[in-house]
Amino acid sequence: MKYLLLVSHGDFSRGLKQTLGMFAGDAIKSVIALGLQPDESAAALGTRFEAMLMELPDDAQFIILADIIGGSPLTTVCNVLSKQGKLRDSLITGGMNFPMALTAMMSKDVMTSTDLKVKILSDATGAIRFFDTSTSSELSDDDI
Repeated sequence: MKYLLLVSHGDFSRGLKQTLGMFAGDAIKSVIALGLQPDESAAALGTRFEAMLMELPDDAQFIILADIIGGSPLTTVCNVLSKQGKLRDSLITGGMNFPMALTAMMSKDVMTSTDLKVKILSDATGAIRFFDTSTSSELSDDDI
């Protein structure tokens, strides 16, 4: 089974998972949020993640979205997955936002890793744009 693993500093990953739940239905069951808490060591995060992995099937694979490449949370997760022989089969992205998380969650089981990588990055960057408030004083939901 493929899981979407959201990794962050603090509660960002947990908040993103909660928001995904508003759109996801049962798909949210395949989302795991893991955040390095203030005053928590990377080693403690690693221990928590190892315990989470023990609850998952042996054939679990991961699509990982992290808040930043090179940060302690992602580095720790990668080290744990490497020790367990699961890093090679993981798709890992640094930087995360709601559109890419939604795409990853909804498409992870129906797209190849190569196609999913392209789609996630496309949706992540395509959703970022400036909101122009100068064109009209009355806006509808379609304008946003």
